[in-house]
Amino acid sequence: MAVLPLGDPSPPDAALPAALPGLDQAPFGVYVHVPFCATRCGYCDFNTYTPGELGSSASPSGWLDAVRRELDLAAHVLAEPVPADTVFVGGGTPSLLGAGGLAAVLDAIRGSLGLAPGAEVSTEANPESTSPEFFAGIAAAGYTRISLGMQSAAPHVLAVLDRVHTPGRPVAAAAQARAAGIGRVSLDLIYGTPGETDDDLAASVDAVLAAGVDHVSAYALVVEAGTALARRVARGELPGPEDDVLAERYEQIDTALSAAGLDWYEVSNWATSAQARCRHNLGYWTGGNWWGLGPGAHSHVGGVRWWNLKHPARYAAALAAGCSPAAGREVLSPAQRYTEQVMLGLRLADGLPLETLDPRVRAAADRALTDGLLTLTRGDRLTLTRRGRLLTDAVVRALLVS
Repeated sequence: MAVLPLGDPSPPDAALPAALPGLDQAPFGVYVHVPFCATRCGYCDFNTYTPGELGSSASPSGWLDAVRRELDLAAHVLAEPVPADTVFVGGGTPSLLGAGGLAAVLDAIRGSLGLAPGAEVSTEANPESTSPEFFAGIAAAGYTRISLGMQSAAPHVLAVLDRVHTPGRPVAAAAQARAAGIGRVSLDLIYGTPGETDDDLAASVDAVLAAGVDHVSAYALVVEAGTALARRVARGELPGPEDDVLAERYEQIDTALSAAGLDWYEVSNWATSAQARCRHNLGYWTGGNWWGLGPGAHSHVGGVRWWNLKHPARYAAALAAGCSPAAGREVLSPAQRYTEQVMLGLRLADGLPLETLDPRVRAAADRALTDGLLTLTRGDRLTLTRRGRLLTDAVVRALLVS
């Protein structure tokens, strides 16, 4: 799994230097990391654990107790109540907690930091661990949005990814979520899996559109070091994803979704309207503040970023001892803030204000405009063209190192 950065030591009381003034003037998010999965998917390098990997060292009930302790810590550090404008429960497989467990998570947030009026409350879910009763339960608890992992509609593609759900289940789950009163429903796709054909991807996109969801996320398969998929590629059992194929797949997805009324608002995300966009993730991409709860979760408050201990048992033990569970942190420098503003701002359809750029890189921006990688929207905002989206990293590098 991905290795955490070292950073600087985090103080045991989690105090934030000069991070609080004006905190209530910007949206505030809460991320909750659920580290549990029934099985490990071959491509996944997230901070997740199966029952066999954890043994008796951690449990969902012990995890929830630790999350409650971290919420108490957050309320103390932030001093003034900062109600959450958005909540996102991710993982892992949050739906393994059941509706009762997810309700308990949200109740804990309400009882500590509080929820702002009209808060967006999202959870991820594996379609196989959902049911009409599950959706009714989380809707009653206050969840307003759900993101369902679909990945593909092709059985042989799911098999390569080691996904355990049946191809038709995500579409059925989306319908059940809407019927239960969850207003925003998203489906996630992965494209570029070895063995996937154009027809396979077309069938997956058709299934997404048939589900009638108002949000779609689509990510290129990345072969992460240390995963089962990486080992299979290294042994020659499977070919690695090809850049040209990934580009063709992305264009195929974008064309189909756009024709159906889902417009891109971030390089890997499409929505039917501004209201259907994921407000929590937009907070990440626009430099917002959020507190990440749970093992391995990352936080950013007022220019200070920190990350928690990864193993659930170590995370819980730190909190039980009355200490911060942070493994390290950093205070972002002006240069780091600028880099992130360019890197993340350019990923958004709303674009990056031209005035944001250091004057020294204006020539690089002009070249990207001439080359058709960027366009100006609303007169003064740099926005990636579709060709530019295929080369996002190269465009960003050009604007940072010129």
